[in-house]
Amino acid sequence: MAGHTLGHENFKTVAILGAGLIGCSWAALFAASGRRVHLFDSHVDAGEKFTEFWKAVQPTLIKLGLEKAGDEPDWAAFNAAADAVREADFVQECIPERLDLKMALYAEIEPALRPGTIVGTSSSGLKLSDLQKGWKNPSSLIIAHPFNPPHIIPLVELYGNDATAVDAIQVSRRLYESCGKQTITLKREVMGHVANRLQAALWREAINLVAEDVVSVGDVDTAISAGPGMRWAVMGPHMLLNLGGGPGGIRAYCEQFRDSYHLWWDDLGQPKLTDETIGKLISGIAEESGHRGYGQLRDERDEKLVALISATRNVDAARAANDPS
Repeated sequence: MAGHTLGHENFKTVAILGAGLIGCSWAALFAASGRRVHLFDSHVDAGEKFTEFWKAVQPTLIKLGLEKAGDEPDWAAFNAAADAVREADFVQECIPERLDLKMALYAEIEPALRPGTIVGTSSSGLKLSDLQKGWKNPSSLIIAHPFNPPHIIPLVELYGNDATAVDAIQVSRRLYESCGKQTITLKREVMGHVANRLQAALWREAINLVAEDVVSVGDVDTAISAGPGMRWAVMGPHMLLNLGGGPGGIRAYCEQFRDSYHLWWDDLGQPKLTDETIGKLISGIAEESGHRGYGQLRDERDEKLVALISATRNVDAARAANDPS
């Protein structure tokens, strides 16, 4: 990584560029953690969008225990991206996933950034090496990809390369963790980062099972939410299968099941999102949803996620309290 350093340790002001669902979610999280938020969006009334979003999610933020969730948020909306970032200690970029739009935005904001200000892009699939081409000095740009919705789901995927300032990842990690996030750091660049690649691999087979009339859309979802999804919420696949190997751990598990996995992997499908397949997914979702609309489904998801996070924190705290070390 580049030799110079970046970062404003107090992070009093965070600029959010893009006031869609992801941007508003980030803005709510940073505001609830006690930061001033500067909002910009080129196509919508960022202030109106954020006000509406805050009212909807504030009860959730309070349940998550964020320091200032019960207060009125400290924020301002701006008509120009450069003005939004001018006094910011950190910038979270959340505009649409188009390289040309992001590069144009970077050209606009780079002259306005304070020295040391880090820009974390929420990009879910674009490569850092491509995004850096929009900068004269790319050392301040990092990948900081959340999982939706950012104000609830803890994960943030971080990545910097040889052109990134030496401590940009470390400084950014401190900011995110101060808001209750959990970070991972990629060792090298891959398309889609980590979590989206894992999600894509699972969804590919989920689609294949529906397309091949093996099972319904609803039963695929139940197979995950009532099965491995419950385990994945508390431990990752490697650690869980390590437990599946008994005292022999992951070595014993691999030795016992590797031939079976090779057969299963060879039999996995390669579906495409054709009109016919999309139609099956749409009709299956309609059947599974029943009378529940988008808002009701979203609220159900968020309530269950908050309950899961709270329960997990309680278990972790109790185990830590009883740990003699």
